Amino acid sequence: MIDTPTRRAVIGAGLFAGSWLTIDRSAAQAPPAPTPACRSGDEATLPQTAGPFFKPSSPERVELLEPGLAGQPIELVGFVLSRACKPHAGALLDFWQADDEGRYDNSGFRLRGHQFADAEGRYRLRSIVPGVYPGRTRHIHVKVQPPGGRVLTTQLYFPGESENRPDGLFRKELLVRTAKNAGWLTGRFDFVVD
Repeated sequence: MIDTPTRRAVIGAGLFAGSWLTIDRSAAQAPPAPTPACRSGDEATLPQTAGPFFKPSSPERVELLEPGLAGQPIELVGFVLSRACKPHAGALLDFWQADDEGRYDNSGFRLRGHQFADAEGRYRLRSIVPGVYPGRTRHIHVKVQPPGGRVLTTQLYFPGESENRPDGLFRKELLVRTAKNAGWLTGRFDFVVD
């Protein structure tokens, strides 16, 4: 059984203290303050290749965890923002990743899913930390598209991984900020799109 992090534990972790980032989304009534990572005129999030494993028509869901799925659970949260730091309400985010042994499900939709950012541009994904496989460090693929906008395809990486340096695709600009929280890994990444 996977322990669900409590709101108090998330706040106590310090990474997201005082922000809107809580498990209880009903508590977030006021618009969030601009994220410190975004300054008007910032560069857009770095695009990267989709790789060979993207599949269209993933199911709509924020929870990629399934019974019997091995691996370190992670809750990844953040915003989809314009370069002027305005939220992209309703932005589409499509995630796919390898399992904890570095394998992709190419026959179904395990560890694949899409969702839409809320009115403040927030998203939340619950999954596992992906495994490594030959030539690649741990990463999560994502396509982000604001309503009526262009698709950004990129990959998210994890800090402190020994395979980051030898992976030719790894970019430090795409590192997720992480912290441990009651058996979970919590992570934050804000997408800035044109």
